[in-house]
Formats: sequence, structure tokens, C-alpha cells
Amino acid sequence: MVTTPLEAELLELAGSVPDPELPVLTLRELGVVRAVHARGTDTVEVELTPTYTGCPAIEAMSLDIQRVLRDHGVLDVTVRTVLAPAWSTDDITDEGRRKLREFGIAPPRVRPASGPVRVGLGPTRTRESRPGDETDPVRCPHCGSAETELLSRFSSTACKALRRCLVCREPFDHFKEL
Repeated sequence: MVTTPLEAELLELAGSVPDPELPVLTLRELGVVRAVHARGTDTVEVELTPTYTGCPAIEAMSLDIQRVLRDHGVLDVTVRTVLAPAWSTDDITDEGRRKLREFGIAPPRVRPASGPVRVGLGPTRTRESRPGDETDPVRCPHCGSAETELLSRFSSTACKALRRCLVCREPFDHFKEL
């Protein structure tokens, strides 16, 4: 797909909007703004993919994108929800992962290959990884320890779990892998 200089500029503006649930991240860093299509100089369509189908923040994201683009002279802004391809935590940028960690939220672990995500319900504690382990441990964003435990599979939002570090004893959110 060819992107015009205007579309690239508008994509940057739409992507600069803070996420309403995690304002430390922009929508670009979260990876949910997929494309901007200019239809002339004053009509724009933005493709937005929610982190999951029932995401309650999609309306706030759409309104914020419309406001930012209108503030920059675009008269007609349509934000269209696009469900395919589905959003994945792989879409979070390296900068977004860094910001999550600095904000005290363990970022989602990076998966080595694309494809289905194995959902395991077993152990609630993590440890240093050993050769042959399928996943890396969830590290504490405060002290970096791999010795953490799951307190709740859900936290302040459905996309996060609540964990506690067994070394520094601090609780923290973990952005779950999807």
C-alpha cells in the first residue's frame, strides 16, 4: 500500500494520541492505529484495531483521534474499527515496552514466532528461565527479578494481570501476551 506524505503526516498525528487506559503510551506505540487514508485534502479515514473485540476504550480512542486531526485542519474524520488482522502484543513497539517497564508495568513477553498463543493456566510463580523453557519469566519492572507470582489473572483492565515480586515484594501489573 502506497502512503502519501499527507497520509504519513496524519498517521503520525493519529498515532500521537495517548491511550486512554495507559496514557504513558501513544496509540502508535500500542500498535492500534493501522492506517490513514486521505480522501482529498479535508476528508480522512483512520483504521483502528482494538486490543480485543470488546475493548471499552475504542470509543475514547476514536474521539481523541478525531479531535487531534480536526485540530490540524481535517474537516471530515472517520475512524473505522478494523478487526483483521487482529491486534497482538507483538504490535507494541520497543519504545512502548520500555515506557511500560518505566511506568511499573511488566511489558508482554516477546514471542519468538507468530502463530497461535498457547494459553496455560499452570504455575502462578515464575523463576529464572532454564534451557528448554517455552517462555521467559515475567520480570519485576521495579527490581528486574524473575521471581514473581500471579495474584490475579485480571487487573485494572482485562489485558493486564496482577503480579507480585517475591524479592522486592512490590505488586505490579503485567501486560498479558495476546
